[in-house]
Amino acid sequence: MATMIALHRRLLIVDDDAALTARLADQFSAYGYAADGAATPAEMRIMLTRRDYALVVLDPLVQPSDAAGLLRELIGDHRLPVILHSTACQEAERIAALEFGVEDCLRKPAHPRELLARIRAALRGRVQERQSASPTIRFAGWRVDLETGQLFDDAGRSVPLSEGEFQLLRVFVEHPRQVLDRSHLLDQVYGDASEHFDRSIDVQLCRLRRKLSAGGLKGPVIRTIRNEGYMFVHAVTN
Repeated sequence: MATMIALHRRLLIVDDDAALTARLADQFSAYGYAADGAATPAEMRIMLTRRDYALVVLDPLVQPSDAAGLLRELIGDHRLPVILHSTACQEAERIAALEFGVEDCLRKPAHPRELLARIRAALRGRVQERQSASPTIRFAGWRVDLETGQLFDDAGRSVPLSEGEFQLLRVFVEHPRQVLDRSHLLDQVYGDASEHFDRSIDVQLCRLRRKLSAGGLKGPVIRTIRNEGYMFVHAVTN
């Protein structure tokens, strides 16, 4: 599915070398990867609230006083794969980084094609992990089958959804009880084509809410948070 592929091709480069970041983003785009840049940990955190990323290319020297804390934040809190690209990637540092949980550690400046090859390898591993995990998400007795794209109510009846409605629901159940702004939803549902569907997200949201309510779910399943976005209120389990 084109949308799903697009979601796994957005990268975040955290590096204070703006020229290098721009060159890498340009190189990656030729191979179908979109890359955003962040020059500081603060910028990185802002970007992470705006979009979901498949992988982070990080120079830990953007926070030399606590590089381990930055890695814990990305790997532990955000559960993102991280590739280090830094002059600090000597042999000892590389071994320590791998033990910490990073996917790879390349000494800067690595050849863009080599860096891209390591990114692809890391993403392939993550896709395989997701495929081996349970494809089912549950909430309030309902069931979402991410593999077949079906929704079932608490009595096991299938609730018909359009492709757009299902992709919107998928984003919400994968980010339960989190406020998601409109641009985030557009990017997640439509990927790189989001600018062409700016108005349709409102229609999809209205229809999805109506179908969930008609199926017996009580209260505002998807709550509007004024001036911020939308939040799926139910807890979810696999």
